[in-house]
Amino acid sequence: MKKEASMLRLRPYNKNDAEIIMSWIKGENAFYKWTAGVLGEYPISAEQFNTVSNLMAFTAIDDNEIVGFFTMRRPNEFYEELRFGFVIVDSKKRGQGYGKNMLKLGLKYAKEIFGANKVSLGVFENNESAYYCYKAIGFEDVSQDEIEKYTVMGEEWNCLELEINL
Repeated sequence: MKKEASMLRLRPYNKNDAEIIMSWIKGENAFYKWTAGVLGEYPISAEQFNTVSNLMAFTAIDDNEIVGFFTMRRPNEFYEELRFGFVIVDSKKRGQGYGKNMLKLGLKYAKEIFGANKVSLGVFENNESAYYCYKAIGFEDVSQDEIEKYTVMGEEWNCLELEINL
């Protein structure tokens, strides 16, 4: 018997997911690529991570196993544009299409549930695998007059702006 193709689903994040999601972060550099320090200094506690529940936070599951996580928020008061953040996939499952499939579900949700016509996100220039994942599902570079810079671990990291029209 052939194994059924897996079925990726999104469900609302719940705080019991925190330990698993945080276990995917291998070191300080990876942590800052993921959070830009927004959730606090490395390493953060599960309690600090749980502030993501103030956002629209989603856990991706495949056969009831947690495989990914991301948030959506409104950059302004309207739902026309939503912004993805804190996108992460289980470190053991990277490169297998989970990130792309999870974000495609997120885009569908943004469009069909919220009526968004645009989704944006920021990604550090030094996070190439994430950048190529976003490009592969149709995100485009936004030309910026001034590139947003973050000082991380004594270095300056450029943040690229991407968006997709739905």
